[in-house]
This record gives sequence, C-alpha cells and structure tokens, in this order.
Amino acid sequence: MRNALGLMLATVATAAIIAGTWHFISSPRAVQAAAPQTAAAYPSEKAPPSAKLAAKDDVEVTAAVPAKPATPPAPPPVPAMQKTACANPDALGISRTVVVDTTGGPGFGMDHFKQFDFLTDHEVVLTFDDGPWPHNTPAVLKALADECTTGVFFPIGKHATYHPEILRQVLAAGHTVGAHTWSHPNLNGKKMTDQMAQDELEKGFSAVKFALEAKPSPFFRFPQLQHRPSAVAYLGSRNVAMFSCDVDSFDFRSKDADQVVNTVMSGLEKKGKGIILMHDFQKHTAEALPTLLRRLKAGGYKVVAMKAKATLDTLPEYDAMIGQDPKLPTTMTNARPLSSVIQTVSQ
Repeated sequence: MRNALGLMLATVATAAIIAGTWHFISSPRAVQAAAPQTAAAYPSEKAPPSAKLAAKDDVEVTAAVPAKPATPPAPPPVPAMQKTACANPDALGISRTVVVDTTGGPGFGMDHFKQFDFLTDHEVVLTFDDGPWPHNTPAVLKALADECTTGVFFPIGKHATYHPEILRQVLAAGHTVGAHTWSHPNLNGKKMTDQMAQDELEKGFSAVKFALEAKPSPFFRFPQLQHRPSAVAYLGSRNVAMFSCDVDSFDFRSKDADQVVNTVMSGLEKKGKGIILMHDFQKHTAEALPTLLRRLKAGGYKVVAMKAKATLDTLPEYDAMIGQDPKLPTTMTNARPLSSVIQTVSQ
C-alpha cells in the first residue's frame, strides 16, 4: 500500500515537471530570446514596430547632435582685396590716396585747369597715355611695382581692343584706368564736328570697358591737350573729370631715356610739384621710368594716387559702336570748393 502511494506521487511530480518545461519552451518570449536577431530571422516579415521606432530615433538624434561638431574651414583669402607689403624697403611708394568726385567734370593740371590745385609742395601724380602696348606697358608696370607706387592710365580705345590682356594687367595692378578717345584725333581739328568728337569720346570709354571687362574710371585726357570747348561741356554733363598736366615729359620726341628723365626733373624743379604726363606707349619712357622713380625718391618727391569716387556708365549705343545724336550743352559750370571735389582717404 505504501509502495503504491509513493509510486503515484512520483508519477504526479514527474508529470508536473514535464508540463512546466514544455510551457517555457513553447512561449513566444523564449522563442524570441533564442532566435538570432538579424534580418534572416524574419525573412518574410516586417520588423516589429518597436524595432523600427528605435532605429528612427537613433538616426535622428545622431544627425541632430553630432558627437563633435565639425569646424568649417576658413575661406581662402581673396588676392584682389589683400594689401601686400612692399618688398622694397627704400621704395618711392604712395604718400596718400585721394578720391575724386567727378560730378560736373572737374579739371586737373595747371596747364589748362586752375581751379582744383590739390597737390602740395613736392607731390606728383604719375600719368601715362596712349597704351596699352606690348613690351612698353608691361615694362612700365614692372617699374611702378618695383617702387610700390601707382599711376593713372589713359589708354587709346583702339589700342585697348588690340591688347585687352595688357590693359587688364594695368587694372589688376591697382592703377586707375580712364580713357583717351577711340583713335587719338585732334578734337580741335578743322574737320572735327561736335558729333564726331562725341563719338570719339564715348567709343573710347566703351572700348576700355570692353578690354577691362569692367567699367572704366570717369577720367579723360584730350589728345595733344586740345580741349574742344563743346567736348569739355559734354564731358562735364557726363560727370567725367578731365586731365591736363603740369609737367610734360615730351617723351614722344626724346632721343633716349636720359632725355626723358632730365625733362621731367627739370620741369619739377621749376614748378615744385604737379601732374606728370608720360606715355606708356613710348619705348624711351619704359626705359627711363626705373631711373626717374629713383630720382623722384632722391629729390624728396611723393606720389599721390588718384581714384574716382564712382565708375563710368558707358552708353549702350556706343558699346555696340553705334552713334547717337545728342543735344550738347554749350558751357560747363563746376563752381565747387576744392574740399567737395578731392578727399584724401589714406596718407
């Protein structure tokens, strides 16, 4: 009897153990824990919603808050805006820079214009006509660069279209570029009409704009310094400053570079200051300039840079080489005080 009861209790216990083990093995939690957690575990099923949410949250948080924010690289310097130091410790340099308000067409250079005498004793402005020209203009640019100084250039329109790459070098070097007519005629010639003169003026500026791929400065010099009254009035209406000179190098008739230097220095000794007229078209000027700049330095002369307050808007009809009849004014009025025309911006 006792043996039968014990056998029955053992059988019940064994059955309970077997039932518990089967329940554990067949439960979903046990299957999920035992299966490998890869896409292969659910080849025909979508990932559980909880798993998709967790993945999305992780990506958003990681993108929004990086472990170490990246520092953007500094932008490269712009060469045109940099002011490079002069490599020549004994250079002539630039004593000051003045900005010209060209409203009404002010005139500079005491040979023809007396109103705006802004230079002080031993101050000079270097100006160059008739370029750009191969060999000679680049040589002038090198001489100016070697002495870390500057000038105002008045190119002929046709020459600008022949050698635009040279004129762009002039502008890139920081010099001021105006204009000197389209083909360098005498605007006071007997056969020159007002309309022809205007065409020469405007086509010259349009040619410079074409060569530079930029607007020119509203600075102009008359060929042979022949100031046609109606053209003076017209330039005044276009707010273009006009340049004569104080010292003429007469380099176009000099026999050699030494004569160019001596002519300029003799003129400065008499006048003490002034706008110097030279030609970057002339070979002797290109040869003379290194010596001339050293002589200016030795003589205590200082270079003043002239910049225009604004550029010139050329006329579309002349940009297309098409003339247009204007109504020209007959007089020019520019009775302004010197301080409203010339402003020193650096010294």
